[in-house]
Amino acid sequence: MPNTTLNVASVQFQHRAGDKAYNLSRIADFAAQAASQGVQLLAFPEMCITGYWHVTKLSREGVAGLAEPLHGPSITSVTKLAQQYQMAIGAGLTELGEDGHFYNSYVLCMPDGTQHCHRKLHAFEHESIHRGNQYTVFNTPWGIRIAILICWDNNLVENVRACALLGASLLLAPHQTGGTNSRSPHGMKPIALEKWQQRHINPAAIEAEFKGPNGREWLLRWLPARAHDNGLFIIFSNGVGQDEEEIRTGNAMIIDPYGRIIHETWLAQDAMVAAVLDLNLVNMSTGQRWIRGRRPELYGLLTQPTGKELDAREARFSTAATHPVD
Repeated sequence: MPNTTLNVASVQFQHRAGDKAYNLSRIADFAAQAASQGVQLLAFPEMCITGYWHVTKLSREGVAGLAEPLHGPSITSVTKLAQQYQMAIGAGLTELGEDGHFYNSYVLCMPDGTQHCHRKLHAFEHESIHRGNQYTVFNTPWGIRIAILICWDNNLVENVRACALLGASLLLAPHQTGGTNSRSPHGMKPIALEKWQQRHINPAAIEAEFKGPNGREWLLRWLPARAHDNGLFIIFSNGVGQDEEEIRTGNAMIIDPYGRIIHETWLAQDAMVAAVLDLNLVNMSTGQRWIRGRRPELYGLLTQPTGKELDAREARFSTAATHPVD
């Protein structure tokens, strides 16, 4: 019989740029903490092993010096933790693929030593980092199918729906977000570095930012809808604190198939949130019922190019207006 519950946890932590030893030590610390609470599935942020925003400033040689294959020491270390604690552990890194290309990848290391790797579909971090070209949805020992989408992958509604159609009932959504300088007038904006640096003196100021439009408020505009509209759980993990000139807002959270937040944090520090998921919520959730009412014959437009498509880097960094006014 499939499991009816699953004990999961999401971690936010401030990685150190390029310091794999330190970052892996934080992963080990939280894995031990999670194991003491009976956690079966533990999610860490995007590129938390190798570091994130500093990669945008590296040369190709710098990216090459940072990247590792999946059989390298970092993922081997995480896999050993997964086996030691009999827990699935997901973490992100800059991957050196078997094809010689670099990827923004996220690897879920399973208790039996196997691995599931997702390569970011909409990678924009560096011109040398290639995009992945397939969805990552797989069976698990707990009788549910899990999908992985990294950061910007989750912003495009088609990706989450595709994962749901492939049978996913739980989505791992690792991020490095919050406090970014969005070109959209009402998107996220930078958070003053001083507020993070003075967090111990004035905790209310940074907490307000984490809860506000540059953090939690922005997430709540769309993230719960991904869960609700597709009838799946979401485990959102994120960096926290200063990442080069930007401030990640943490906001680690676990969301149920109705878009309800089960557990979250807005602490301005490394932290973990955990919850026991009731997997029975999926089957008759609103999103799952809506999916069963689809009319696929109407949706051909979704797969037709409009001529306005941009590469992820262009879409992320271009200053051109989407609909220019004559």
